[in-house]
Amino acid sequence: MNVLVSACLLGVNCTYNGTGKTLNCLEELMKKHTLIPVCPEIFGGLPTPRIPVEIRAGRAVTKDQNDVTEAFQKGAQEVLKLAELYQCRYAILKERSPSCGKSYIYDGTFTGKQIPGDGILVQLLESSGISCIRESDARKLL
Repeated sequence: MNVLVSACLLGVNCTYNGTGKTLNCLEELMKKHTLIPVCPEIFGGLPTPRIPVEIRAGRAVTKDQNDVTEAFQKGAQEVLKLAELYQCRYAILKERSPSCGKSYIYDGTFTGKQIPGDGILVQLLESSGISCIRESDARKLL
């Protein structure tokens, strides 16, 4: 089975601060599934590193108040193209991210406070029938 995965969880240095981390169970998952790394923020044209972004009133806004919603939407569309091309039914995504966050995202105040909600990519994938899984729940696919 083909599964989308946030590239940063595979150790790719693509987060807003230019880092990545390896999610330990992904090596085990690779023995059973084909993992397809994606970063919607890079696919949308944003640089690495980049100014932090949070969702505020449904818009992706940088810490210095620039609206980057269009880039987030473009990147999400590109990820959806890959999901369809590779017939992915699942995506393992970075928690709390304004793109990839599932169930909880930061509240838009840049204070670290979390609120219930989904990132822009999660909204698009799930509306297209692709199940999104938080990194902490990735073992469910084993």
